[in-house]
Amino acid sequence: MWVLTLLLFIFILGIIVLVHELGHFLWAKKFGVYIYEFSIGMGPVIYSHKRKKDGITYNIRALPIGGFVSMAGEVYEDDKSVPKEKCLCNKPIWQRIIVMAAGVINNFIMAIVLLFVIALFWGSKSLQPKIESVLEGYPMAEAGIVKGDVIVAINNNKISTWDEAQILLYYKNKNTYYEFAIKHENGEIENYKITPKTEVAEDGTETKVFGVNINQAKTYGLFNKIRYAFEQFWATVSSMWLTIAGLVTGKISLDALSGPVGIYSVVGQSVNYGIYYVIYLIAYLSINVGVINIIPFPAFDGGRILFLVIEKIKGSPVNQKFENLCHTIGFFLLMLLILFVTINDVIKLF
Repeated sequence: MWVLTLLLFIFILGIIVLVHELGHFLWAKKFGVYIYEFSIGMGPVIYSHKRKKDGITYNIRALPIGGFVSMAGEVYEDDKSVPKEKCLCNKPIWQRIIVMAAGVINNFIMAIVLLFVIALFWGSKSLQPKIESVLEGYPMAEAGIVKGDVIVAINNNKISTWDEAQILLYYKNKNTYYEFAIKHENGEIENYKITPKTEVAEDGTETKVFGVNINQAKTYGLFNKIRYAFEQFWATVSSMWLTIAGLVTGKISLDALSGPVGIYSVVGQSVNYGIYYVIYLIAYLSINVGVINIIPFPAFDGGRILFLVIEKIKGSPVNQKFENLCHTIGFFLLMLLILFVTINDVIKLF
């Protein structure tokens, strides 16, 4: 089983990285940027092919945790053997922004297509946080909440999907209770302060239980399938931003993050659940990669776009040494975070 999990893990990360880097590659090529290398994976090269027609080296590297497109003049003219007009840094800013953003856009498009495939074959489910049932003896039932009620806000944060609700319920809470804004079937909105019941599993894990089931009824028809793909995409993006906001504000611990080891474990679980969960996992991780990369932080695509925006505003390029230093520091901090998360994932396994 571990062999199947490993192969699937490599395939999933490989396809997500391939789609992302292909975005950069195709648009750079379209705009006439000189490309040295297109690589899937990181670390030592295990397969290499140099195409005579365009002179580009295509590599597969040993570690399936990333990839890159090496282009001339990504920050400045660092190779005098390449014509100036073929350096990325000499292209119009709008073209450079498209090249930088194309990877993220590709990840988002792939995710939407996969979510549509899921809806096409397995039906599209409702994402609205509408209550299907409440469990007797649990906080929601005791508060008087009933079937048909809809959760519209948690702790003064408006929500439109159950995905968002789950992130907000995972936030660290200074109070013992959570504030719910509930919309009843008659349209009236009422506020509740609900203290969850804490249940302890055999391994000592504590879980907050509110005692509510959410309506996830399937809908059918082509329009509903298309709508589901876009709604689920946006719900995942929104949940990602809530997670990032939680990490920044300290409402979510860094321990909640997962790296390659954590993803490997999730892949192993998805194998047991079937093809539906594998496809959903690819879509989910593709959205995650897209959202993370668009963050305006050095070393990410969003960071590079930020420097281009600054260049446009000030009317001249940012100091080359300063920009390179920012990207180097950003990459170093990113590697430290990945190391921390990986160690944490390994500890969780044992």
